[in-house]
Amino acid sequence: MSSQKPALDDLRIERRPEEARSSKYSWLLVVVVVLALVAGAALWWRGRSVLVEVQTVPARKIGGGGTDRSVLHASGYVTARREATVSAKVTGKVEEVLIEEGMKVKDRQILARLDDSNVKTSLDVAQAQLESTRLSLEETRAQLKQADLEFKRAADLTKLKIDSQSDLDKAESDALTLRARLARQELDITTAERQVTLWKRQIEDMVIRAPFDGVVTTKNAQPGEMISPVSAGGGSIRTGICTIVDMNSLEIELDVNESYINRVEPAQPAEARLDAYPDWPIPCKVIAIIPTADRQKSTVKVRVGFDKLDPRILPDMSVKVSFLETAAAPSIAAGSVLVPKIALQNQDGHDVVFAVQNGRAERRAVTVSDTQGDDAVLSAGLTAGEKVIVNSPAGLKDGAEVKEKMP
Repeated sequence: MSSQKPALDDLRIERRPEEARSSKYSWLLVVVVVLALVAGAALWWRGRSVLVEVQTVPARKIGGGGTDRSVLHASGYVTARREATVSAKVTGKVEEVLIEEGMKVKDRQILARLDDSNVKTSLDVAQAQLESTRLSLEETRAQLKQADLEFKRAADLTKLKIDSQSDLDKAESDALTLRARLARQELDITTAERQVTLWKRQIEDMVIRAPFDGVVTTKNAQPGEMISPVSAGGGSIRTGICTIVDMNSLEIELDVNESYINRVEPAQPAEARLDAYPDWPIPCKVIAIIPTADRQKSTVKVRVGFDKLDPRILPDMSVKVSFLETAAAPSIAAGSVLVPKIALQNQDGHDVVFAVQNGRAERRAVTVSDTQGDDAVLSAGLTAGEKVIVNSPAGLKDGAEVKEKMP
């Protein structure tokens, strides 16, 4: 056994000090890398676990050159100040209709005609009666002339004691009777002339004319139908030929809650948006506030006029109106935006907001030029359409990953 031990000692590999030191450092490097990976994974997981949920609103663009302040919003309808359902003055059968829907008409233009045959017959009778009365008048004048001569002759003969007093009285009576008849017939002629004028007017009433310039919006009767200025109750008689609207008289009628009517005043600027064209702002102004309230609805009627009419504006369209308050100063630069005041923060003496970009909070320094109610006007640092965080969570940092709350 003692002889084998030296042989085993000869097989032992002797490590040099440099190799032992290198192996020790390799193990240390592996340990450091593993620890770094573990720390990175922990930080990544910690970042995922603190994902901040925030509420955002878009920055709104406003115009320049003045501060338009919306003080009240209301809904209403486009109405025509001049609108008429055109009918006849008398009941009659429609003979001819000369209009169609959408047609432009002028004042006094003929719209329709009624059957006037019976009225023309009555006019012929009245004219014949007038002519007969005139002939009777001429006959009475001739008789009166003869009676005056007889009365004068009787007076002369009575003075000569040839005729008696009774003959003179009879001649005078005949002359006075004819004179009275002549006066009555002159009045009869005046009556007959007015009767002729009346029937001529009724013939004119058989022609239905436009009361003003406008556009035909509805056509209510056809040839052969009966028409009357009042409803007959049976439903078979029309009460109008058509409806005409003066497109130059279009305005907006609104019912404003009486609790907010103090925010509206005559000539106040406003902005209207038709439901059919929601992206088209229409400049308007208040025409009048009707000085009475609706007891059941607790509203006050307000009339709003368009600054400039447009063919796209039609009667009975639904419209939303924003009543504005114009301040002379300070003026707002073009490109300014509106954000809620609750989106603003003061950090290191500067106004900042947090915008959301690519899922992360981005700190923005902004310039506040004015305030409008609950909003702030920013002239720099933000553009319209960008989303800003409101009611920012405490400790929100620049670059923090955020998630927008669903509305």
